[in-house]
Amino acid sequence: MYIIRKCEEIMKKVILKEDPKNNSIEIAFRYDESILDMVRGLPVRKYLKDRQVWIIPKTPYYKSDLRKYFDKSVELVFTDDRDESSIPQGYLNELNLRRYSKNTKRAYLSSFKKFIDFYNNKTVSTLSDKDVNQYITYLVEDKKVSPAIQKQAINAIKFYFEKVLKRPVIHDLYKRPRNEKRLPAILSEEDVTRILVVLTNLKHRTILTTIYSSGIRLSELINLKLIDIDSDRKLIKVEQGKGKKDRYTILSPKMEKLLDIYLQIYKPEKYLFEGAKGCKYSTRSVQNILKKAVEKAGISKHATVHTLSYANLLSFLTFFCKMFLESKLAEKRLA
Repeated sequence: MYIIRKCEEIMKKVILKEDPKNNSIEIAFRYDESILDMVRGLPVRKYLKDRQVWIIPKTPYYKSDLRKYFDKSVELVFTDDRDESSIPQGYLNELNLRRYSKNTKRAYLSSFKKFIDFYNNKTVSTLSDKDVNQYITYLVEDKKVSPAIQKQAINAIKFYFEKVLKRPVIHDLYKRPRNEKRLPAILSEEDVTRILVVLTNLKHRTILTTIYSSGIRLSELINLKLIDIDSDRKLIKVEQGKGKKDRYTILSPKMEKLLDIYLQIYKPEKYLFEGAKGCKYSTRSVQNILKKAVEKAGISKHATVHTLSYANLLSFLTFFCKMFLESKLAEKRLA
């Protein structure tokens, strides 16, 4: 028993991945109380619940510095030294052939990579249904992941066995968890007005106004090009939006005036909203704009770009529902 435990201690691994965009290091590991205590001993760290990873600032000597906080039973695996070929090439090919979106591919690869790392001493193609069940149970009972992350893991694993290996799957084994039904935060017209008023930067105000006015999604907003604005027909063309479908959305007169002022001052060349060197504006930048505006406006609701894009639609629906009810009540009075 002592030998087995000693071997288990030696096999403990902590995966460290550089995030150049945010100048930080991601720390991931199979749940272990002793490793968790070591991570909590780091002077500066933050846990990202949605991604199930810890992050720390990147420093020039972070590799040697981190070694001080972990004992010899833990193996630190840096992405520079890690075998990136552990994901089967067939998995990548199948994702590309089926033309999955960039975000979907990223989510599948991340989830499947964690599954492979869980069984790092086994070949993934030899894993059985029992192994899959054990991993999903581990996610739910030990990691206590959300239903959304559990469902993402199931989809990524099922994709490999069913689409890549063409292996018949037991559908009961891949049952998705029941969705949590929660009431979303709803931004009123007053809330939106307060958010837009506190924005002194014209570009930032135009970005959030475009989302609210047209009901456009974040991924669709950053891909908007100048040629997508149809001033004559008062429409905005959305190319390859959700579900890889083209569609049109409204361009209101007030939105058009704001866009005219914005275009005269900023003069973008290709994309409607451009970042540094004429590149597309980043999704993180838009999220940060809204987050800071919400805080500055003193709004306590959990507001996201998604809730902002639906706020106008909900106002329309509320207005028409009121009109419908008032007309029905008037009919009854007349009768």
